[in-house]
Amino acid sequence: MRERKYMVAALAAVGLLVFAAPSAWAKKKHESVNPDDPTYRLYQLLNDSSGGKLTDYYLLANLYPDPLDPSNELQRVICVEYDKDRYFGRLRIMVRSVGKLTPEQLKTYDARQIYDFGESDNIKYEKINPGELGETGDLYLRVSADGPLTTVPVTDEARQDYDMLITKYILPALQKK
Repeated sequence: MRERKYMVAALAAVGLLVFAAPSAWAKKKHESVNPDDPTYRLYQLLNDSSGGKLTDYYLLANLYPDPLDPSNELQRVICVEYDKDRYFGRLRIMVRSVGKLTPEQLKTYDARQIYDFGESDNIKYEKINPGELGETGDLYLRVSADGPLTTVPVTDEARQDYDMLITKYILPALQKK
């Protein structure tokens, strides 16, 4: 009987450690994130203003030279989704490119319609926690030369692009909203 009580107490202690340790680790890790981190700032804004959810938010971003024909410019169009209750892919940023739009097209179509003009996503970022892109659980997908989106290694250039999209386009647009 006494052995059974010790066994139950030991199992309860192990169970507590299994459930409490990851939670404590996650809180500690989350607290160590720089408050100037773009993802952290975005999470804070969305948690405070949107109840931790944002679905199908579309916006126009920068123009850039077409890699196949540098004399032409392409327009980036972004779709942002966020759900603080989702564990994997809590934040998703999908980027498509369309030809440079005329002023008339910009007046006629909204960002979602322009996003839909793009055939498919060129880039997709998925983040779980705040912090630099490339941490455990983050995904960075990029269209290959002749194929669909595939997972590729996170480079400094990818991190800079991700940070730029958030700080220059997504955060300012959401703050105006």
